[in-house]
Amino acid sequence: MNNHIASIGTANPGEAIPQMQIGRFMKLAHGLEDAEARKLNFVYRLSGIQNRHSVLEDFKHVTPSDFKFFPQNESLEPFPSTHARMEVFRKEAAGLAIRAIDKCLGKTKTSPSEITHLIMISCTGMYAPGVEMDIIHQMGFSTDVERYAIHFMGCYASFNGLKLADRICDSEPEAKVLLISVELCTLHFQKTYNDNNLLANAIFGDGAAAALVTKKGTGLKIKKYKSQILREGEEDMAWSIGDFGFEMKLSKYIPDLLNNGIKRLSESLEANFNLSKIPHFAIHPGGKQILQKVEEAFGISSTQNQASHDILSAFGNMSSATILFVLEKWLDQEDKKGEILAMGFGPGLTLETLLLEK
Repeated sequence: MNNHIASIGTANPGEAIPQMQIGRFMKLAHGLEDAEARKLNFVYRLSGIQNRHSVLEDFKHVTPSDFKFFPQNESLEPFPSTHARMEVFRKEAAGLAIRAIDKCLGKTKTSPSEITHLIMISCTGMYAPGVEMDIIHQMGFSTDVERYAIHFMGCYASFNGLKLADRICDSEPEAKVLLISVELCTLHFQKTYNDNNLLANAIFGDGAAAALVTKKGTGLKIKKYKSQILREGEEDMAWSIGDFGFEMKLSKYIPDLLNNGIKRLSESLEANFNLSKIPHFAIHPGGKQILQKVEEAFGISSTQNQASHDILSAFGNMSSATILFVLEKWLDQEDKKGEILAMGFGPGLTLETLLLEK
């Protein structure tokens, strides 16, 4: 404990795509009639998202002849296989991650050769030897750098990465641990029209983030953390690998499950984190309703959690990278001081909490 997130750097692919422009692509891809098209428009307008990024330019277009990844027809057939999607991940992930790493290390004037440990996180793509190996070779990391990989844990995975980095720094006080999250969520677009896909297609975007964790220095001090599994929600948020990308199950009941779970855990959170005295929050922006339900359960204002709302609006939900975008925003606000309670959710249904101090 008492190690520091010294700096964070972030990156996104391509130009920001307006949320309603993505909605027009979705109406075409799903083949929606007027009534369902109005429902989709309603979901997109109330999403709290203004823009998202994607490694696929196709989401900008509604004319099939402009598609570059999906087949150039309205049915999108033959629909791209998981193999085709992973080839894009392999081509794009390292470059995006390196952009985030350059920004992160540049803020502390730390060179790649000084990094002692590398933690790679992604739940939207994987291959061996891995993204981290490509990064090591391209950036000139030491050949004796220790590397770890955290895959398929979902939106809360960066919490696990930060806890691992914290424990490494406890055991090796001179360590400089680089945590990298790269998530290309939009590769896994599913065209079958149902509630799960409607929700997932409406909120996820692409991004990468890198965080440097050290014992010495300043930044966000890591003070305490806790995990909790809500078994009644294990069927409501889940990933599986399908023939046409990774398939997400994302129930519309998740905000209510989180709300109820947090209410039950309030005494524990008060005992562990002195919850009622915390001035600032960094809640994983899994969606607008999730932020609202968690704020309601805690009795906190959206102003106390403003960074999460801002990141959701500008980028959508980038899975595990998102909380690092939120924490970067907290780091950049020089006038904000004091304790910050970060919280993330993911498959399980799993709740992660992390107490920081700036």
